[in-house]
Amino acid sequence: MRYGFTTGSCAAAASKAAAYMLLTGKRKKEITIETPKGIPYTAQLVDIVRSEKEVSCAVEKDGGDDPDITTGILIYAKVSYGVLSLEEKQGSPQIVIDGGIGVGRVTKPGLDQPVGNAAINHVPREMIEKEVLQICSLVDYKGSLRVEISVPEGEGLAEHTFNPRLGIVGGISILGTSGIVEPMSNQAILDTIRVELNQRKAQGFDYVAVSPGNYGLDFMKKTYGYDLDKSVKCSNFIGDTIDMAMELGFQKMLLTGHIGKLIKVSGGIMNTHSKEGDCRMELIVSSAVKCGVEVKYLKQILECVTTEEAVRILAECGKRQEVMDYAMERICYYLNKRTKGKMKIDCIMYANEFGELAKSKEASEWFSLLEQEQEQQI
Repeated sequence: MRYGFTTGSCAAAASKAAAYMLLTGKRKKEITIETPKGIPYTAQLVDIVRSEKEVSCAVEKDGGDDPDITTGILIYAKVSYGVLSLEEKQGSPQIVIDGGIGVGRVTKPGLDQPVGNAAINHVPREMIEKEVLQICSLVDYKGSLRVEISVPEGEGLAEHTFNPRLGIVGGISILGTSGIVEPMSNQAILDTIRVELNQRKAQGFDYVAVSPGNYGLDFMKKTYGYDLDKSVKCSNFIGDTIDMAMELGFQKMLLTGHIGKLIKVSGGIMNTHSKEGDCRMELIVSSAVKCGVEVKYLKQILECVTTEEAVRILAECGKRQEVMDYAMERICYYLNKRTKGKMKIDCIMYANEFGELAKSKEASEWFSLLEQEQEQQI
């Protein structure tokens, strides 16, 4: 299957090309950047407009074999000369990045960018700056450049994303952490999970530690010192992973995940992808109501963009632990309902800001179990 490239990679490529044409006066038909994943991306340039003071060009978004609604759209970069302050004139080139038409603007706290900023996430910003600075170094330019990213179709497309709910208005977000879109169908992901579970079982283990994503695995490593290579990443397929683990004969499972994923399990949702349903705040409020949280705080939680914000509100009203413990009871109820007594399952839920939020009653037993396994591998 063929890789695609993120909106962030497209923006970085267009920015690099526009900067090159502005600073050298030479026309470019294509440009190559290196993605954070280490995979080079050569983009064809279209709709080039050049003048002495600014250059703009576009790159067509390539979704590879895993297309989404942004596949085929044009992502533009306009690079123009900026003005350096007296303090900046003695230093290195200054790159100012902003969003234009079709790029969303952040209006609520708790997202990657602060309120007021264009919704160009930090990794794409770093990519744009890196590529433009390469061109500045190539021609020994030490001045200031302004980079404006725009997506003419962005405002219309944004209506089909979660941006309006997140408080991002006016367009899409420029995203990407690896710079590439890895083609993977749901079945391919499930097949990968099964392979990892099989490997674990073949090593003679009747227990397995599972997490929805890299953050959960990192949390396991940093908090409990458990080797990430011994864990299985289940993506959004919590229910399917439980089913496969039982089918393969595992006796015990530890599920560790961020509240943003696991709170959905408290409502019986076993596929945690946002397209399957996004009721995170409603489920937190449901647990909060049960624990007697005041209505004014419940209303604040319903307005939250992220679960981290919601946890912060619960902490402020002194109810965080009680609500998280009750949510964990509900999570365990549905996990055990899925296993039907055929496999023992424990759970740990965390937040980036607060660390461990809650765990099932017997989850602590896993710490010594995992520690013993680590020692056996030394």
